[in-house]
Amino acid sequence: MKKQAIILMTAGLIVAVAALNARAHCEIPCGIYNDQMRIGMIQEHISTIEKAMAQIMKIEGAKPANPNQLVRWIMTKEFHSDEIQKIVTQYYMTQRIKPGMPDYEKKLKLLHQMLIAAMKCKQTTASGNVKQLKTLVKDFKALYFLK
Repeated sequence: MKKQAIILMTAGLIVAVAALNARAHCEIPCGIYNDQMRIGMIQEHISTIEKAMAQIMKIEGAKPANPNQLVRWIMTKEFHSDEIQKIVTQYYMTQRIKPGMPDYEKKLKLLHQMLIAAMKCKQTTASGNVKQLKTLVKDFKALYFLK
């Protein structure tokens, strides 16, 4: 009898979870996160990338060079570039930008350009990539909040 009760409870739990997932349309529950906050997070990541680039160039020019600190700053730059890419893809592109919404294609284009600029920030210490990323975020923010 105990075994049957456990099986029935487990089956009921599976059905309940499946029913909840069938109604879900977002990766995260709606209303928890805020779009403006995500833009702020991207801008903070950009600032960190910019600082990391400056530190990398400073360490590379130092005599003697400090390889441990150099690696740490490179890893920091990589991490924050990845975080921008996650926000762009997992938040905006998969959950917030929907077909049929105003300026859909323009928003997707800006987000894609942000992904490329973040990738280029990983590849180099060229400040132009950071500048481009800042401009793209500014342009996206202006277009997105027109809704």
